[in-house]
Formats: sequence, structure tokens, C-alpha cells
Amino acid sequence: MRLKTIDQHILDQQRKFPGVSGEFSGLLYDIALAAKLVSKEVNRAGLGDLLGTLGEVNVQGEIVQKMDKYANELFLRILSTGGKVCAIATEENEKITEIHEDGFVGKYAINMDPLDGSSNIDVNVSVGTIFSLHRKRSAGPRGSEEDCLQPGIKQVGAGYVIYGSSTMLVYSTGLGVHGFTLEPTVGEFILSHPNIVMPSRCAMYSVNEGNAAYWDAGTRAYIDSLKAVDPASGRPYTARYIGSLVSDFHRNLLKGGIFLYPADHKDPKKPSGKLRLLFEAAPMAFIAEQAGGAASTGSQRVLDVVPAHLHQRVPLVVGPKSEVARYEAMTRAAG
Repeated sequence: MRLKTIDQHILDQQRKFPGVSGEFSGLLYDIALAAKLVSKEVNRAGLGDLLGTLGEVNVQGEIVQKMDKYANELFLRILSTGGKVCAIATEENEKITEIHEDGFVGKYAINMDPLDGSSNIDVNVSVGTIFSLHRKRSAGPRGSEEDCLQPGIKQVGAGYVIYGSSTMLVYSTGLGVHGFTLEPTVGEFILSHPNIVMPSRCAMYSVNEGNAAYWDAGTRAYIDSLKAVDPASGRPYTARYIGSLVSDFHRNLLKGGIFLYPADHKDPKKPSGKLRLLFEAAPMAFIAEQAGGAASTGSQRVLDVVPAHLHQRVPLVVGPKSEVARYEAMTRAAG
């Protein structure tokens, strides 16, 4: 089989749209470049001074890891150049970063989690980057929050990078889902997983059962049903939970499974759900649907949720269509 780099693959997809400027392709190149640099630092984090925390708290109320800050600043620096982007919103920053380079405003806005699961680096567990791409829709001379604050159905592309035993970049621009593995000796992402399709049969589930006491009755009933013997296989579902969204999602995308981070009622003063709509749930929902799966808040398709603010959180259930539909039905039945 002929080897194909991510650059060649992006160009092949670009040719399907005659007359395009190439800015979108250039933006994907920039994301791939930043991912290579983050991968290098993640793989040597224990040898440098990039493990542990900074003693700071971000807008999410979370302790900032050193690698969080490094990845956030790196992506901002690389994506801010070249005139392709008008605004960038990241999980680490309270407000958007407006881009206005040499009087030129790019056509795209980016929402991203520069380093998902960063606290796992200290114990050598896989982490990742999640990104979501939107077209500029504001009329002003610069990008604005309006450009980032769009529902997931308006995404023109989304993807993630997983930094594990190998580094993989998985993305979709609405033409299926494709995965690329970084060949470290030459520094190229090579197409390794073309046209990824999520298995329709679910073999495993991923959820933090430590929160079970705070779930609603429907969620508890659904998880209990997964622990019962499945008539088709003669065995219960297998529990697999890493605690890094990218890692759990990636395994289920390839192997067949459902990921849940349902609403809990631990603190009624906090909004339901833990995962960020714009930085985590919406891009993963886009990937899931492009791979033949589904993503729901438990009551609504994730891609249809209209964001109220940049750091909005939602419940997330993502996996095969039939399994997500079964979860929704059980939660409705439980009231």
C-alpha cells in the first residue's frame, strides 16, 4: 500500500472542492505541526521540567499543569500566524484570543482543549489535544466571541491528537474520519487508519462509577443493564475507564464502546455535566457522527446544543447509535 502523509491527504480532500483558497488546508497543517511539537515534549516530560503543577488555577477552577500552559501557549503561537484564523478559544483562557495579523483577518475560528487529561502525564497515561473549527460569521473587522460561540452542527472540521504509545491525529472535515500515526524518525503523520467507522456493536463501557451515587435513576439502571449478561455474547459488557476523554473515546471509536459522563447532582449550584461543550463534547460528537455513531447529552443531540457561553458544560454520552438511543430511552422511562 502506498504511504500517504497527512499533507498529501489534506490536498487530496481539498481537490474535491475546486476554487477553494487553501487556507483551511493550511490551518490543518498548522495543527499537525503544533501536535508534533507537543508530542515531543510529552514524550520527554519526565526528563525536563514539565511535570507537575504551576500552583495556578485556571478559569475552570482546576489546577494548571505545566504541560497545560506549554501546550496552550504553543498552539496559540502557531495558530496565530499565517492569516488563517480570526479567533481562538481555549479551555485554559477565560476569553477568546483575537487574531489580527498585519491587517488581515482569517476565515476560521478555533475552539480547543490544548491538553486534555494533562494530570495523567505525571503517571505516564495517554493525554490528548481536541480541536474544533468554525467559519467566521461576525461582521466586524476582527474575530469575536460570536465566531467561537457556535453550535456543533456548524463545525467545518474537528479532531483530536492522542499522545500515547504512538502519537495519532484523527480528524474529519465532513468527509469521513481518518487517522494518522506520527513516524517519529522522519517527523511525518502517515495515514494509518483511513475511513474509520465506529463498530455498531458495543463491547465495553467507559464511565467513572465513583460518581454513581449522584446519577439519576435512569443512568443507574442503564449501567446496571450493561453489567448483566448480554444474550448475544453470553457475557456482560467490559468496563474500561482511563479518565482522559481522548484516550477513552479513541479506544471506543476503534474497538466499539460507549463513553458516558452523565449529569450528577453532587452540587446543585453547579451546572449539569462536567465536560466542556465547545472544547470537548461538540468536537467529539462531530467525529462520532462522521464515523457512524451518535452523541447525546442524554436528552438532546450534542451537535444541536446552542452554547450560552464559552465554558459551558454538558453531560456527554457518545458511542454506537443504538446504544446511545437505548440510554436515552432508559433515562426517559425513569423520569
